[in-house]
Order: sequence, then structure tokens, then C-alpha cells
Amino acid sequence: MKFLNDLTIMLFSRKIGEDQYGNKYYEDTKTYDGKRKKRYVRYNGLVEASKIPPVWHAWLHQVEKKPPKKIKKQYDWQKEHLPNLTGTIFASKPKGSLSKIGKREATHADYESWKPK
Repeated sequence: MKFLNDLTIMLFSRKIGEDQYGNKYYEDTKTYDGKRKKRYVRYNGLVEASKIPPVWHAWLHQVEKKPPKKIKKQYDWQKEHLPNLTGTIFASKPKGSLSKIGKREATHADYESWKPK
């Protein structure tokens, strides 16, 4: 199946670019409904939609006509794009999280059942 996909890409599309994560972006050579060309991505490794940076996401969904440039000015207050880390060893596990210690700490808002006198 992978061979068939690679063959289809080779015959009917052209490579537009690649992002910093190794994902490759393609565009079909023919137009559909007279206007648009289909755009798609080949993921590097695990297929996870959150691995696509925002600038490439805009291009994939026809929001931007031109693909993003390789070097874009990044300010020091901007953070690097991260994919969704839920379910990985890098997931956020704040204090009180069940997945951190396996048991939730007691709080003042915990429910106490009613006991008749």
C-alpha cells in the first residue's frame, strides 16, 4: 500500500516543501473543479495532525496561496511549535494529576457523605 501511495505522489503531484519536523508537503499537478489543486502532507514517522506547524496548516487548507518561506523571523518571545504530547512520556502531569502519582491528594472541597445523628 505504501508503494502505491509513493507511486501516486511521484506521478501526479509535485513536492512543495518540508517543515522542521521532516513532514513533506505536496500539491497535485491538476486542478479540481477548475479552481484548486489538492494539497496534502506525508508525515515523518507517526501520523499525528498536531505535528503540522500553523504556517503549513494554513497552506494545506487553502488559506494561504503560497507555501511558507523556509526562514521566517521568529521573535524571542515566540515558542517553537510542539505537537500534542498527551499520552506520551512528555505529557504534562501537574501536581494532583492521577497519572502522576496514581492517587489524588485530598482537598478542602472534597465531598463528605451526610451522616444522620
